Amino acid sequence: MKILMVLTSHDRLGDTGRRTGFWLEELAAPYYAFKDAGAEIVLASPQGGRPPLDPKSNEPDSQTDATRRFEADGEAVSALANTTKLDAVTHEAFDAVFYPGGHGPLWDLAEDPVSITLIESTLEAGKPVALVCHAPGVLRRAKAPDGTALVQGKSVTGFTNTEEEAVGLTAVVPFLVEDELRRNGGRFSRGDDWAPYVVADGLLITGQNPASSRPAAERLLGHLANG
Repeated sequence: MKILMVLTSHDRLGDTGRRTGFWLEELAAPYYAFKDAGAEIVLASPQGGRPPLDPKSNEPDSQTDATRRFEADGEAVSALANTTKLDAVTHEAFDAVFYPGGHGPLWDLAEDPVSITLIESTLEAGKPVALVCHAPGVLRRAKAPDGTALVQGKSVTGFTNTEEEAVGLTAVVPFLVEDELRRNGGRFSRGDDWAPYVVADGLLITGQNPASSRPAAERLLGHLANG
């Protein structure tokens, strides 16, 4: 079992002068769900090398057992420092693809033709794709084989408008994940703010927020186990 995890390379939070990137919990929790299940994991990002970490995701209030385990894991830290360039990988080498969130993906992966093609080709090959928190926003340009929006008519979730309001970034982000999924015809549903909530529609698995990252990974593993 081989799983590709795709991280952002974008580090600027709009025009605020603040830094962003990927959210550590959304990498660490799925990483260990996969690793402990015996999977081989490859990390990739648009620019390759070390992707930017959202500094807020490593503040004491955001740390978890999984993030602390990751930071103490030399193999994991080395893999993160040396991610593969996204254009060097294809779906053929992997059984599934997982996208951690953080605000960064809204700027780069949402518009990245390599990422869009990866998502489309993975699903067309009958392999699952899971995305959590802000990462479902990277589906905004993806198309189904008939040319319609990939999420049209599909059950999906992602970071909600009220969660974005709570972190004070509604006017900063290039688009709101919930609004964009709805605009493209997705059947958006949600749980309580900050509570784990995962939706699966066939091969497409989406999670609402950081707390949903491990449950989404476990849903992905369950799909792989059950074929």
